[in-house]
Amino acid sequence: MTESQNPADDVFDVSRIRDLIELMKEFDLNEVDLRQQQQRIRLCRGGPAPAPVYAAPPAASIGPPVPVAAAPAASATPQASEEANIAIIRSPMVGTFYLRSNPKTESFVKVGDRISKETTVCIVEAMKVFNEIPAEVSGTIVAVLADEEEAVDFGRPLFKVDTSK
Repeated sequence: MTESQNPADDVFDVSRIRDLIELMKEFDLNEVDLRQQQQRIRLCRGGPAPAPVYAAPPAASIGPPVPVAAAPAASATPQASEEANIAIIRSPMVGTFYLRSNPKTESFVKVGDRISKETTVCIVEAMKVFNEIPAEVSGTIVAVLADEEEAVDFGRPLFKVDTSK
């Protein structure tokens, strides 16, 4: 810590860490990752993080695109009619898309990889919380539809998965 830095602003201050732990308990957070200039602290609680549960219905995060309410029920997107065995993994939240846990590791998945429902396919960072996104579908990755560190919206297609393979 430099002399000009206020101890109250120190990310490693013990009382601040205790406060963060209490916030993690209060809001049932499994991980907090903080950075301050060149310093970083990452707090994880519990064992391996379970797959996050979201308020979005599962149909919104995987499967073929859901028809828009204004469209007739029988209509489907051209993609769904041309590729019947293709499921789309969508972003369950707004955030930043990452294919790898850090720049020095390999991607969670790449085109051609076989995945199961439990496979972590990416991370979406929202408000400094890194959320591992499970596939929720089994098959083979045929396309990655988002770029590394790209901002994604809720429902944005991230991957195409061939469920017949």
